[in-house]
Amino acid sequence: MAKIIMACTLLALLAVSPFPSQAKQISGIAAVVNDEVITTVDLDKEYAQMLKESEKLPPAEKMGLRSAALNRLVDKKLVEQKIRELDIKVGEDELRASIEDVKKQNNLTQEALEQALAAQGLTFPQYKAQLKEQLERMRLMSQEVRSKIQVGEREMREYYDAHSDSYGGAETFHARHIFFKLDPKAKPEDAAATEKLANEVLAKARAGEDFAALAKKYSQDPAAAKDGGDLGSFKKSDMLPEIGDTVAAMKPGDVSSIVRSPAGLHIIKLEQKSRGTGRPFEEVKDSIEEQLYKKKSDERFNQWVKDLRNAASIDIKQP
Repeated sequence: MAKIIMACTLLALLAVSPFPSQAKQISGIAAVVNDEVITTVDLDKEYAQMLKESEKLPPAEKMGLRSAALNRLVDKKLVEQKIRELDIKVGEDELRASIEDVKKQNNLTQEALEQALAAQGLTFPQYKAQLKEQLERMRLMSQEVRSKIQVGEREMREYYDAHSDSYGGAETFHARHIFFKLDPKAKPEDAAATEKLANEVLAKARAGEDFAALAKKYSQDPAAAKDGGDLGSFKKSDMLPEIGDTVAAMKPGDVSSIVRSPAGLHIIKLEQKSRGTGRPFEEVKDSIEEQLYKKKSDERFNQWVKDLRNAASIDIKQP
C-alpha cells in the first residue's frame, strides 16, 4: 500500500523521520544546540535516511552526506526550540481532523490506516505524535515565514511575459539555410577550401542574390535542390542550439554570419518570426502565483533558518 500522505510543501528539510520513536541509548554527542543534545544515535538514523533518499545519486554527489545530515538535525532542533518558545500548540480536535483528512485522501478506514502504518514500522500513537509535530512546524512556518510573503499582480505579469513559452506563446521561426558539410577529420586544406566557399556564398547572399537559388546551387543539404534550403517553421528548442540561438537574435530578412555546428557550416536567412497567443494570463494566474509564492517561501525560510543559526549557540562535536 502506498505511503500515507502527510502534506507539507515547505518543510522538506524538516521532514518527520519515518523511524519509530524508541528509547535512545546515547552512545555519544554529535552536537549541542542551545544546551540541547543531538546524539550520535540521532545522527546515524538521519544519515541512514539521507542515504536512502539519495541512493540513486552518483557516489560523487554523496560526499559530505553525513555532515549534511547533522546540519539537517541542527535545523530541526532549532525549529523545535522555536515552537516551544512561541508556545505553538496543536489541539486534539485539529489533530483528529487532520487524521480524518489523511484517511479521506487515501480512501482508508481506521483499520486500514493502522495496517498501512504497521507496514511502515509505525504504531498509530507514534504516527499521531509525528503528525502533531508536523502540524506544529507548519503553523510555525505560517506564522514566521508565509504570513510575511506577498506576490503582486505586476510581478505575476512579468513572470508570465518572461515565460510565455511555457504557456503556449512560444516564438516560431521560418528560415532557410545553406549547408556546407565539414568533416572534423578533414585535412586542413580541405577544411580551408570549404570555409572559403562558405564565405564566398555568404557574400553573395548579403549582396542580395536570391537565397533560395544560392541554396539550390551550393547547399550540401540533399533537400536543398528542391526546397531551396527551407527549414520550415520551428521553435528555438526544435533546432540545434547553434541554429536556435542564432535565429532568436535575428530579425526577418537578416542573413547570419557563418554558423558552426557539429554537422558543418550554415548560412541562415530568417524569413519570418512570430509568437503564438498561448493561454491567457487570467487562465494561468493562479498557477503563477503559486510558483512565485513557493519560491519566495523557500528563500525566506532558508534565510529564517540561517538567522536562527546565527543567533544560536551551536557546538559541533562530531563532523
